[in-house]
Amino acid sequence: MTDPARRQLIEIYLAAYNHFDIAGMLAAMTDDVRFEHYQGGELSVATTGKADLEKLARVGAQLFAAREQRIVALDEQGDAIVATIDFHGEIAEDIPDGPRAGTIVEMQGTTEFGFAQGKISRVVDRA
Repeated sequence: MTDPARRQLIEIYLAAYNHFDIAGMLAAMTDDVRFEHYQGGELSVATTGKADLEKLARVGAQLFAAREQRIVALDEQGDAIVATIDFHGEIAEDIPDGPRAGTIVEMQGTTEFGFAQGKISRVVDRA
């Protein structure tokens, strides 16, 4: 069973993500939050601190007309929680040499959340 306060932080973060509420996402995080995204086992992007994460989040938000991350399962692993997450998104605009506007993207991945000072201090996405 996961810690209720930590689960609530994850739910706040994901609800804000799903509603393109970047300020709400950042409010759940420490000032020095570390974010990493791995695609196919390779680190594709990493940020340290709210300012850099905000820049990345704004770019990411522009890619999608709609998006949703939904928790499938939570697994407490030491002082971290690993969430299995279903992602569903719709591409907002044609991406050069990539998907066209309206393309639906669906995948499942995991996100590891670390915590400090009553907030999320680490987010590691693996797709």
